[in-house]
Amino acid sequence: MASKDSVKIAPGAMVCNECELRGDITIGSMTVIHPRASIIAEAGPIIIGENNLIEEQSVIINRIPKGEQPTSTPVLIIGANNVFEVDCHSEAMKIGDNNILESKSFVGREVELTNGCIVGAGCKLTCPEVVPENTVIFGQQCTRRQQMDKPPPQTLQLDFLTRVLPNYHHLKKPFVKGKQ
Repeated sequence: MASKDSVKIAPGAMVCNECELRGDITIGSMTVIHPRASIIAEAGPIIIGENNLIEEQSVIINRIPKGEQPTSTPVLIIGANNVFEVDCHSEAMKIGDNNILESKSFVGREVELTNGCIVGAGCKLTCPEVVPENTVIFGQQCTRRQQMDKPPPQTLQLDFLTRVLPNYHHLKKPFVKGKQ
C-alpha cells in the first residue's frame, strides 16, 4: 500500500488545490484536474498522460479488491487525450488514448479501455474484458456499437480551462526537477 504521497505535476498541467490526490501520482503536461476530483493511488502508482480532462467528482483509483492479497505493485496507466466527465468512476488499470467516460459511468478494475472508446452516461463495466478500439457503450443495457472515427480531442475546452481556471481556483505547482 502507498504510504507516502508523491505527486509529480508536469509543467503546463492545471491541477486545482481543491482536488484530492493521494499516493504516488504522475500527471502529464496540459492535463486539467478540476476541483473535487479524486485520484487515489492506494495499491500502487497512477500515471496520467498528457492532455487529459478530469472533471468534478470524478474518481480514479488504484486499489486492491477486498479479500485479495497484493502480489506486486500494480501501476494504473492512463494515456493521452482522455475525458473523465462529472461523477464518473474508474478503477481500470489501463486506459489508452482518446477515451471518454461520461457522467456517472463506472469502469471496473478488470476492464481495459483501448483507444477511442466512449462509455456512456450511467453505464457500468465490471466484467473482465478488453474493450475494442472505437467502441461506444450506451444505454441501460450497455449496448455497443463501433464508430468509424475516434472521439475528437478536447483541445478547445482544455485551452479555455487553462486560461480561466487560474482566475477562480488556486493551483498546485508543477514539479520541476532540482526544485522542491
